[in-house]
Amino acid sequence: MRSRIYIAEQVQDHGANVVRLTDALHGIEVSVIPSVGNRAYKMLVHGQNILHFPFEDPNDLRTDRHLNGIPFLAPWANRMPGGFYANGHHYPFNMESVSIRSDGNGIPIHGLLTASPLWEVTNVTADSTSASVTSRLEFWRYPELMTNWPIAHDYEMTYRLADGILEVAISLVNHSTDPMPVAIGFHPYFNLPGVPIADAVARLPVTTHVDTDNRLVPTGETTSVNFPNPVSLRDHRFDDGFTGLLTDEKGHAVFSVEGAGRKIEVTFGPQYPVAIVYAPPGNDYICFEPMATITNGINLAHEGKYPAPQSIEPGGRWHASFWIRPTGF
Repeated sequence: MRSRIYIAEQVQDHGANVVRLTDALHGIEVSVIPSVGNRAYKMLVHGQNILHFPFEDPNDLRTDRHLNGIPFLAPWANRMPGGFYANGHHYPFNMESVSIRSDGNGIPIHGLLTASPLWEVTNVTADSTSASVTSRLEFWRYPELMTNWPIAHDYEMTYRLADGILEVAISLVNHSTDPMPVAIGFHPYFNLPGVPIADAVARLPVTTHVDTDNRLVPTGETTSVNFPNPVSLRDHRFDDGFTGLLTDEKGHAVFSVEGAGRKIEVTFGPQYPVAIVYAPPGNDYICFEPMATITNGINLAHEGKYPAPQSIEPGGRWHASFWIRPTGF
C-alpha cells in the first residue's frame, strides 16, 4: 500500500519475507520479519539503523539466539525460576522444550516467542496519515507453547509509523476460564550511529531500583535510585529494573539517549509501569525495556512480596503501546 508520504509493502531481504514501512517525509524505514518473532530489526533514519542489529542478513536471526532489534518477550519477560503461579496453582516449566531459553544460571528467560515462526500477517496498509503492519499469533493453538503456559490466549501486534514516530502496540486476549497474569515486555536495542555509547547520556525517569540477588532475580526489596539524571553512559552502565516511573498527565514516561545532537526518545504507555535499562560494558547499545511487571513479579506476588500484577479477566483484552522517536539524524 502506498500514499505520497507513507508506504507499507511486503518485500524480500536476502530472500526473507519482510514488511517494510516508510515515512518519506522524515526519511524513516522500518523493517519487520514476521517469521522470526515478528521482530523489527531495522529502523533506518536517513539510511542509518538506530536499532542494534549485528547482521547483514535477517535470516541469521533464525539460528542466532542473541537478542537485537525489537524482540517481544512473552508470555513472560526476563527471568522466572521454576515456573509460575497463577490463580493459586503452580505451573512448572518443561525445560526440555525447544521454546525455552535459559540464562547462564539455567533460569528460563524472555518467554517463548522471541524467534517464533508462528506469527501471521493480517494487515499491511498505508494512507495519508501512517503506514502499518498488524500480525497475529494464536498461542492457544500450539501444544508446545501451552505446555509451558497453559492459559489459552492470543496476541495481536501492530507496528505503526507516523509523523516520524514508530508505535509498537500489543493486544492480548484471554480465552481461558481463569484470569491470566500479564508479564510481557519488549527488549528494544538502540544505538546512535556515529556516536559511541560512552559519549552519550541517558535520561531515566525513574525513582525506585528493583533489588536483585546474584542471579539478577528480584528479591522483593527496592531502594531509591542513586545516579544523576541525565546520567553519563561513560560513568554508568546498567542491567537494572526500575519502578516509580515519572509520568506526564497521560501516564507516559519518556526515556532517552542522546549524543552529538542525536537523540532517541522511547515513550512508555501507562500499561508499562516497569522499566529495565540494559547498557552492559563492552557493548555500544542501550535498551529501554517496557515491562508489564517486574522480573518474576507474578511469583513474588504469590509470595506476598509484590503488589498484584496486571491481569486479564476471562474473555478480556489487554492493550499497551510504546513509541520510538529519533531526532537530529
